[in-house]
Amino acid sequence: MPPPVPPPVASAEAPPLLREFRGVWVATVGNMDWPSKRTLSTAEQQAELRALFDRAEALRLNAVIFQVRPAGDALYDSRIEPWSEFLTGTQGKRPDPFWDPLQFAIDEAHARGMELHAWFNPYRAGFTRGKSPLAKNHLARTHPALVSRYGSYLWMDPGEPAVRERTVRVVLDVVKRYDVDGIHFDDYFYPYPENDRRGRELPFADARSWQKYRRAGGRLSRADWRRENVNVLVRALEEQIHKTKPWVRFGISPFGIWRPGFPAQVRGFDAYEKLYADARHWLREGWVDYVVPQLYWPTTKQGQAYPVLLDWWAQENVRQRHLWPGNFTSRAGMPGASAFPVSDLLEQIRLTRLQPLASGNVHFSMTSFLKNQAGMNDTLRVGPYRAAALPPATPWLKAPPPPQPTPHVVQARDGMALRLTPDGRSAPWQWLVRLRTDTAWITMLLPGATSRWTIPASLSPTKVTVSALNRVGTESAPVSLSLPSASTSSPAERPR
Repeated sequence: MPPPVPPPVASAEAPPLLREFRGVWVATVGNMDWPSKRTLSTAEQQAELRALFDRAEALRLNAVIFQVRPAGDALYDSRIEPWSEFLTGTQGKRPDPFWDPLQFAIDEAHARGMELHAWFNPYRAGFTRGKSPLAKNHLARTHPALVSRYGSYLWMDPGEPAVRERTVRVVLDVVKRYDVDGIHFDDYFYPYPENDRRGRELPFADARSWQKYRRAGGRLSRADWRRENVNVLVRALEEQIHKTKPWVRFGISPFGIWRPGFPAQVRGFDAYEKLYADARHWLREGWVDYVVPQLYWPTTKQGQAYPVLLDWWAQENVRQRHLWPGNFTSRAGMPGASAFPVSDLLEQIRLTRLQPLASGNVHFSMTSFLKNQAGMNDTLRVGPYRAAALPPATPWLKAPPPPQPTPHVVQARDGMALRLTPDGRSAPWQWLVRLRTDTAWITMLLPGATSRWTIPASLSPTKVTVSALNRVGTESAPVSLSLPSASTSSPAERPR
């Protein structure tokens, strides 16, 4: 009779934790992801948002990109722009009872060890078929010359300096007053082209700002001038965000194709020529801390294959900024010609991990996870997201280094507790706590303000390793403690 097989034993030291950005977009425009209806009460809206974060946490995601400015409005207590109709049903109407969704989302994210990125649309001002009239303090009413109708939208003119200044002012207001981890822009700069009833492309109404530029001696072509208008905004945001809070990351999610023919086999929409968005320039100049190209096609799509586009963006990432491709997760497991199986979503994540200059993915959008569409949640949890991951560090941004932890184990009423204190006066942004059991390492991410944490007795851990993280994700050296059954604390074991 063969001898019994011994149970697996965890390694003596905690293995390095995976660094991978796992984000999800939460779209509020049109009540796409949240809130489900504009008629919900404050309590119902909060319950939905809390459930959303619970689901993201259960999937081991580590970042939520939360849309706070869909169309010149606000899903937070803005001093500049009106409350969004997508929240209250009427633009300009405060929630009653009052609450601040952005602050609530930040608190829910940080309590779970997740990042919260505030998502803005820079130029969309409204919809011609809006459900409610524009509020008195909406830009289209206070400065109508800055806004024009374009197809089904109201659009701010990117050629007007006052428009760019307003967008910067709106973003900085949030950076100053809210503890966001990132500022995020989507792919809407100049509007996507729309056609009239005869099928002709509608011209964008910027003749006034264009003529002003020409009279002042401007020599760029109209297309180059439009691109430069967007460049000026992106550059200003990068500078001002980091001047205000050096650790806040600034990222953009451009259309996944920069230009057809780049690389040679790629076909499709020309964002450079139609949206006047030179995303390659922003990336190569280092004006963004992260780029999320919307690679919304399956791996086998001819002309827009996911791996081909991913490799092209990686080649352009000469400053080694974060490259986190966006995935059209809402199409995974759905019917239709543009859909693809959940297995292809897994392949997209696998290919991203194989690309050295990419370090995560962002999923569009949260609704597919709330529905567990085609069982994708279960597939991700037992597959690529079966283990926890930390967002990658951003070493080019400035933040105080993390303090060295000085943890102690103390006897608590219901077992053992971990006393967390920094080596110095300043607390870290987060504590990374890892517990060794007989078969695995269990990872916990705690707020830096945590000074005492009860160790779950059900895990029966034998060792704990603690490190500290600062606001840009830099990790301190770990400190390890043995966990005795006795009531006395154990001295720290510092790695040699």
